[in-house]
Amino acid sequence: MCCIIKIMNYKNDDLIKKADIQKIAQVGAKIYESKKSQFEPAKNGKFLAIDIDSKDTYLANTSSEAVEKARKVHSKKVFYVVKIGFSAAETLATLKHSSL
Repeated sequence: MCCIIKIMNYKNDDLIKKADIQKIAQVGAKIYESKKSQFEPAKNGKFLAIDIDSKDTYLANTSSEAVEKARKVHSKKVFYVVKIGFSAAETLATLKHSSL
């Protein structure tokens, strides 16, 4: 199972420039692996945004909704986002063909 980061609609370009995307990906994947039994298979197909510092998770039907929930609590962060129960390739295919 692979997971991805989705950076979306951030108003502050400096936030993205300063983010350590590799660290977010590595730490986010480890956090998800430790918590995925809480979500799979019951929540398969939903999206989870993870703040790697607090390890808080935000569940929603779309990646946009998951990030919006997370940003309400952590407004100055970039999040690790995973589509629960799907590989990175399957998630990228979904994102490419929709406006998630």
